[in-house]
Amino acid sequence: MPQAGDKAPGFSLPDQSGATVSLSQFKGRHVVLYFYPKDATPGCTTEACDFRDEHSALVKAGAVVLGVSPDTVASHQKFATKQGLPFSLLADPDHALADAYGVWGEKSLYGRKFMGLIRATFLIGPDAKVVRVWPKVKVAGHVAEVLSALQGGRADAAPAPKASAAKKAPAAEAKPAAVKKPAAKKAPAAKAAPRKGARG
Repeated sequence: MPQAGDKAPGFSLPDQSGATVSLSQFKGRHVVLYFYPKDATPGCTTEACDFRDEHSALVKAGAVVLGVSPDTVASHQKFATKQGLPFSLLADPDHALADAYGVWGEKSLYGRKFMGLIRATFLIGPDAKVVRVWPKVKVAGHVAEVLSALQGGRADAAPAPKASAAKKAPAAEAKPAAVKKPAAKKAPAAKAAPRKGARG
């Protein structure tokens, strides 16, 4: 499975409309590549609808969303039409792309083991390198995490100047405190002088 910093495996696959979609055509943009097991199943439908509902925010954050499963173009077309999905679903029936991304492997269900697609998401940067990986995705809250990663990357740099400015303010307040201490020492010295005169 590719990790952050690795070059993302390239691909050219048909989407639900039959058009060929390639990673290279999105150079200069972020790509959210999410792998899911099967069209029209409960978990996969929820995940697809979550990406649909946040699609405008993801696009605004500079990302392209692409779903991938071993289903056929015809299956994708039916699924995308029924759910009103505004992004491409890529058909990977021979799971060649899933193999390239390390998400085709052994799964278990009700004690039965079988080979299948493991739900995972890859955030690919504008330079075609992997930025972040979500292996073995849990559907609930996942799209919010992806969106946060996209938005957070831009926001992290902005607060830095404010943090340094906040540190300077306490330093300025500390100087007057240091000046007051010597003044307090001189006052007792002045009072001590008359006492010596009184004894003499």
